[in-house]
Amino acid sequence: MYAPALKTKYDHEIIPALTKEFGYKTVMQVPRLEKIVINQGVGQAIADKKLLEFGVKEMSDIAGQKAVLTYSSKDISNFKLRQHMPIGIMVTLRKGRMYEFLERLISVALPRIRDFKGINAKLDGRGNYTLGITEQIIFPEIDLDKIAKIMGLQITFVTTAKTDEEALSLLKNFGLPFKTSKN
Repeated sequence: MYAPALKTKYDHEIIPALTKEFGYKTVMQVPRLEKIVINQGVGQAIADKKLLEFGVKEMSDIAGQKAVLTYSSKDISNFKLRQHMPIGIMVTLRKGRMYEFLERLISVALPRIRDFKGINAKLDGRGNYTLGITEQIIFPEIDLDKIAKIMGLQITFVTTAKTDEEALSLLKNFGLPFKTSKN
């Protein structure tokens, strides 16, 4: 049966490394990557509904899975926003698709960022990490000729780690290029 390369790496290399580093008694204590959530806020969609259609298609191409619209929860008159208006796009990846997306992100997409020196190592305090990307065009799945507007997106890595230190070690072992503290 097919297993993504990063899943195999997790099973054979990362679990023993983290067990040794943190002194876990059992394999079940080792933190794991639970899901990856890709999110894109499309505030301009209030004025231009076509942006949502393009955004859903692009996000689905990037993730390899159908993206869904997210809706506003309340009215905000200053932004001409009404309750239940579509204002964002998201997709949640788990299991095999999650590992395949992570592999494409690390080996193909991140190196395409201009003047790339690594990503910040700031986690949320609960063992999760959110990476902000300013341009969706770094993904090879995006056709540059068919882009309606260059937009950013957020990629959230949700782990089962109890501390930020454990989560950071897990993500570093997967190969995420964090900045070194010497910069």
